[in-house]
Amino acid sequence: MVKDKQFPAPEGLPIDGMSRWSQFKKFSPISREKFRQLSRDGLAPKPVRLGIRCTFYSNRELHKFLQNPLEYRA
Repeated sequence: MVKDKQFPAPEGLPIDGMSRWSQFKKFSPISREKFRQLSRDGLAPKPVRLGIRCTFYSNRELHKFLQNPLEYRA
């Protein structure tokens, strides 16, 4: 058993869980504002808001979006 040792985070986006924009922006082919507009229009994953400044997105939905952004529908 290893104690008090930190392991590096995975370089890719996890399949399960939730992520913030800062965690998946390097995988996104579009800007944050364009992603927000697409999300509002149902063409990108819908946000889950936990507060005014705390927004998360489902990793499963992000994977679907990133595989084919042009045909994704929320």
